[in-house]
Amino acid sequence: MEEQEQEEGVIMVELERFLKWAADLGISDSTDDDFDTHTDTPSCGCLGNSLSLSYFPQAGGRGLGASRDLRKGDLILRVPKSAFMTKDTLFNELSLPLQKLNTHASSLSSTQIFTVCLLHEMGKGKSSWWHPYLIHLPRSYDLLSTFCEFHVKALQVDDAIWAAEKAISKAKSERQQANQLIELLQLKPQFLTFKAWLWAAATISSRTLHIPWDEAGCLCPVGDLFNYAAPGEETLDSEDIDSRMCASSFEVTSLSNGDCTHKSDVVQFDPHFQRLIDGGFEEDVAAYCFYARQDYKKGEQVLLCYGTYTNLELLEHYGFILNENPNDKVFIPLEPEIYSSSSWPKESLYIHQNGKPSFSLLSALRLWETPPNKRRSLGHLAYSGSQLSVDNEILVMKWTAKKCNTILKNLPTLIEEDSLLLSAINEIQDLDTLLELDKELSTSRDEIQAFIKANNLQNVETGSNLLLSRKTRRSMDRWNLAIQWRLGYKKILLDCISYCSEIIDSLSPKIFPP
Repeated sequence: MEEQEQEEGVIMVELERFLKWAADLGISDSTDDDFDTHTDTPSCGCLGNSLSLSYFPQAGGRGLGASRDLRKGDLILRVPKSAFMTKDTLFNELSLPLQKLNTHASSLSSTQIFTVCLLHEMGKGKSSWWHPYLIHLPRSYDLLSTFCEFHVKALQVDDAIWAAEKAISKAKSERQQANQLIELLQLKPQFLTFKAWLWAAATISSRTLHIPWDEAGCLCPVGDLFNYAAPGEETLDSEDIDSRMCASSFEVTSLSNGDCTHKSDVVQFDPHFQRLIDGGFEEDVAAYCFYARQDYKKGEQVLLCYGTYTNLELLEHYGFILNENPNDKVFIPLEPEIYSSSSWPKESLYIHQNGKPSFSLLSALRLWETPPNKRRSLGHLAYSGSQLSVDNEILVMKWTAKKCNTILKNLPTLIEEDSLLLSAINEIQDLDTLLELDKELSTSRDEIQAFIKANNLQNVETGSNLLLSRKTRRSMDRWNLAIQWRLGYKKILLDCISYCSEIIDSLSPKIFPP
């Protein structure tokens, strides 16, 4: 306990130094009225006027809280451009001939160069000008690219497994491509490993903010302490996008085979059509400015919306998921004819987080359940979101419910089993309790044994209340995330089945009146 208190004391001292360092750079959370053209900032640190550094154990961990009541739209933090860490700020400081550096970096993306430069900067240790900032970066991340084979398999769903395997493969490929630049910079041995590359790449993926002049973005001291909030009702959701695309951009014409297509093929579907950003680089003040996205009471966590993401996308790019994510969605396998009988993009055919099929999916299924010789005459109704008939709607709902039910049955575990396993994992403190879990949850025994094997725990002696190592706990955290994700996926399918059943029950009396 004493050692833990000492460690926490050191962290607090380092945080105070970091905030003082940030203040010296002109980073400030003063109100609009307090900002002016010079960079004088409080000597006690850059926070305290609008924001305070706090810990929110149930909502993202360390983050920024309101140090006073905030109103929606208030300017709450300003970070000058001179405080940004970018690919260029690090690359231009390298003590090697620029021509030689450019030769080795010419085939790499901006993000790859940034990744290499970040590793090089970390290698400087305390001699780095950025050291007060770098020592507070997380030492591990849980992005899909950091998953091992066990964690990938724990996702269970083919789409998620494919996304994880692709992320891992991409990371390996990008590391290999950057090898010449890495050798040129002669990185220290601990920064040559693939694990080190994953850390740097994950730092850039999860913590950078958008800037208009560099696609790799910038690391923004203090500004990257905000935790995430999903876009709220003030943003367009995908239903709005579907209906607006249909109403204003598309006209239905006929194909020679009687199917329907859209006239305005120039309009492309963008899954991130509308993103709410609560901060951005403002050229007139040469700074990144952050604004309150809503009213906050003193002490509440102040959140930042990074954009519109599903939970799988959040896991891929940021290493976390939300328990309640209004932008989550599930894609279900569809017959090829469903795609060919309408012209909705595949990205628009999904089930919402609340279990309701998307506007486009309903439209496509209604057309598909229509005889081919009638699709031409009924296409305009389908694309406008209208039911084609009671019989057609019931067929659509029955097909959808059956498809969801089949997917659930084919997955290795049930929702109830996942819930029990997730609850039990959160209680594990040592190896003994892990082995006891193996005995108690017989339905999850194979998965528990696979975790034990993946972490080389099978030969460890038991009975000594052996605490799990940090490495094992990190592995368990990723296992936890995989189970959380698949559980959310299954719940959406179950909610869709319930939704379809309700529609069928409401329509059946119209066919068979009492």
